[in-house]
Amino acid sequence: MEKLIDVAAMLPWWLALSIAVLSYGLLHPLAEAPRPQVTDPHDLAGPMLGAALRSVAMIGQYVLPAIFTLGAGLSALKARRNKRLLAEAKSVSGHADLANLSWEDFEHLVGEAFRARGFAVRETRPGPDGGVDLELRKNNELHLVQCKRWRARSVGVEIVRELYGVMAARGAIGGYVVSSGSFSQEARQFAAGRNIELWDGKTLKAVILGVERRPQQAKPITDRAGRSPGDTTPTCPSCGAQMVRRTAKRGAEAGKSFWGCSTFPKCRGTRPDAA
Repeated sequence: MEKLIDVAAMLPWWLALSIAVLSYGLLHPLAEAPRPQVTDPHDLAGPMLGAALRSVAMIGQYVLPAIFTLGAGLSALKARRNKRLLAEAKSVSGHADLANLSWEDFEHLVGEAFRARGFAVRETRPGPDGGVDLELRKNNELHLVQCKRWRARSVGVEIVRELYGVMAARGAIGGYVVSSGSFSQEARQFAAGRNIELWDGKTLKAVILGVERRPQQAKPITDRAGRSPGDTTPTCPSCGAQMVRRTAKRGAEAGKSFWGCSTFPKCRGTRPDAA
């Protein structure tokens, strides 16, 4: 029941409330249906199944609407809280105030900023850390976000490497590391060309205010093939861009990894993964 409430709370409040009404409308007639009669003593399967469904409907007609109504209320409260956070963030003068938020409010604020950019946002797990904090979807494509609310310490390259590994394992097309502070030069260097955007406090503030500000990243030092020194990431055979390791989800190669162009869907170049 707790998991159902969590699922309902992740839905828009109006959708959860609609499901509550619909579930009652579907289950109530079944619960009020006449008790099945036994006409053939040698065939009890049908009447027993009908009686079982009727019993489940009698309970479910009240339980499911209650769960989704409660989830709708929680969803509405979350939406109201997130809009309040966004309004308060727009009212402050500098990005330093973002570091004064709790880690929960910081993640909620980042999620609301991505919603304003047209993404469907799902918060993954509660806790001050633990890898990916937000899952974004747009045009059926997955993007992953890691949030770091740090007051003074800059985000190092290990955090960006961790996100890149999760992106490859889950077949995400892009990723974001969002911090209230700053990023080290090594982190910016690693992110360059890997379809990972680094949002520092100033960039997040600009996004919240609705100002397009391209995240600053160090220009990669590359060879003629477009690779950094010691980097074995291949380049796209079609357009020459860096490639990202992905996992096939359909067909005979489902479950196997391959290299796909980081500019997908603009370019659909692929290479086999020899690893």
